[in-house]
Amino acid sequence: MLMQPSATSTFDRSYLVLAVAMYAIGLVMVMSSSMPVAERLFDNPFHFFIRHAIYIVLSIGIAAFVLQIPMSRWHQHSGHLLILAISLLIVVLLVGRTVNGSTRWIVIGPITIQAAEPAKLFFFCYLSAYMVRRRDEVMENVKGFIKPLVVFGALAGLLLFQPDLGTVVVMFVTTFGLLFLAGAKLWQFISIAGVGLMAIGALAYFSPYRWARVTGFLDPWADPFGTGYQLTQSLMAYGRGELLGQGLGNSIQKLEYLPEAHTDFVMAILAEEFGFVGVSVVLILSMILVVKALMLGRKAIQKEKYFEGFFAFSIGIWFSFQTAVNVGASAGIVPTKGLTMPLISSGGSSMIIMSMALAALIRIDHEIRLQSIQATAGYGKKGGRSK
Repeated sequence: MLMQPSATSTFDRSYLVLAVAMYAIGLVMVMSSSMPVAERLFDNPFHFFIRHAIYIVLSIGIAAFVLQIPMSRWHQHSGHLLILAISLLIVVLLVGRTVNGSTRWIVIGPITIQAAEPAKLFFFCYLSAYMVRRRDEVMENVKGFIKPLVVFGALAGLLLFQPDLGTVVVMFVTTFGLLFLAGAKLWQFISIAGVGLMAIGALAYFSPYRWARVTGFLDPWADPFGTGYQLTQSLMAYGRGELLGQGLGNSIQKLEYLPEAHTDFVMAILAEEFGFVGVSVVLILSMILVVKALMLGRKAIQKEKYFEGFFAFSIGIWFSFQTAVNVGASAGIVPTKGLTMPLISSGGSSMIIMSMALAALIRIDHEIRLQSIQATAGYGKKGGRSK
């Protein structure tokens, strides 16, 4: 049961409970799923566990700093953050490190930055600010609806050069979800969403390796040692987990049968070791976080804090869709996209950015509560109903 914040509390402590729970589950699962591959690569079974623990500590420190930043600063500098996001995506194409055919990482000494992760958060910040400036235009004509799509198109183009279709899909869904919540006309939403879906379909069809993922997803057992290998191994992990799982540490698939077991497919190992119950617990925690973000967005809009409301909405949509794609890919429901499980999977850039987004939610909630407390205090001093 989550803690219920008191009426005089200046922030919602249940966000901290959710974060700590997901950090802890992620830390345990990264340790369990990564020990065999860490032993082979680094002669230290706890290599990825230690690195993940360091990233959690670093994420908490950065989130604590972000928590001190007023939302007005996010709003004021949204354009600068967008420029920074575009700059990072250009830099990674010029000097980024290439792994498995994808150029997604900027290496600065011991620090590795996945440029797509901050690009998502900064773009959503810019989009939220745009919704405030041009809300009437978005609601009334196509021009206001198209403008943010041009910016999205520029970012999507840079991401596809990496290539990183998964991030493009997440940004696409979040963008259209936010435009819809902002009041865009339904026919505009449906028509342009249809064009976007056809474009994503074409990108998959005309790219051999992407199309191989699609066909492998549709029938992974047709080529279990080729295009369907990763998915078949993941499905075997889910199958072995049954209701309660095999127990912590007893996964067979993590013995280097399942590639990326501690990153993109950590939920498969969790399913194998903790079963349906374990997966359900993680999904319930994620669902609570998403629902709280969406409810916070609605509350902010009602308080006429439109930027904060749209930003909370975008974070909620982003978290929910990325969770759905990660779990869906490992369970064979959608094609694999290479997206991390928020706050669970190993991945420093993702962990830090997700923690920053969570800190932004706490800050939004704090400012709304503070405004209400100050309004109540001011009303009392003016001789309202206070005695």
